[in-house]
Amino acid sequence: MQAPTPIPVERLQFAMPPVHDSVADERRHRKERLAGALRLFGRLGYEDGVSGHITARDPEYADCFWVNPFGMPFKHITVGDLVLANADGQVVEGRHHVNQAAFTVHAQAHLARPDVVAVAHCHSLHGRALATLGELLDPITQEACAFYESHALYDGYTGVVVDADEGRRIATALGDHKAVILRNHGLLTVGDSVDAAAWWFITMERSCQVQLSARAAGRPVLIGHKQAVRTREQLGSDLVAWINYQSLWQDISRSEPDLLT
Repeated sequence: MQAPTPIPVERLQFAMPPVHDSVADERRHRKERLAGALRLFGRLGYEDGVSGHITARDPEYADCFWVNPFGMPFKHITVGDLVLANADGQVVEGRHHVNQAAFTVHAQAHLARPDVVAVAHCHSLHGRALATLGELLDPITQEACAFYESHALYDGYTGVVVDADEGRRIATALGDHKAVILRNHGLLTVGDSVDAAAWWFITMERSCQVQLSARAAGRPVLIGHKQAVRTREQLGSDLVAWINYQSLWQDISRSEPDLLT
């Protein structure tokens, strides 16, 4: 019996980041992904009271950012609930207030990094726990290697961030990395899409959990420098993050389609 003929690769489906025909289409896309990411963060338990935010740069007004409304549960947020605020935290579109502390950090990260579309910061459990140690992630797993020499530590704590100078210092610590650990505070990740920033936060939080668990059990074996760099080059791009995130997006958008309203 003759073996089945392989299907040509060009006929197989593989999702890639979309190209938009208009600013309006791109804005709608970013808002949909932002609402979806917030709901996923709610599912994953990253929400802690009114702390936690994801921002997405508007494709037309580069110094304005879409963000979750202050005090609204992540699990209930829809596209129509999102608020657009300028770099000073002033609402320019929407019906709700924004968390000023969010904009003190997020806006400065956006302003310092024109390449960044989205910034994610939440007070997740394991991210906060590792942050209390004032240490970086170790290259002990494939996933952690995505952050090898690609994340930083902001080694200071001054309470709730309420002034732009503190936000600028955090942005300086972030530099050109994909993430920064805020000592005694938590994690902050960035990406060239909402999908990438959200994925980096999710996988970084999990990497924090693995590191804490491994240390509690014994002495983790580090992956060597060359292997860690090679793994980061394979897995550490925003495109790979976007691809990894798509199954999560499909899950949340199919199971909770009301988020698109």
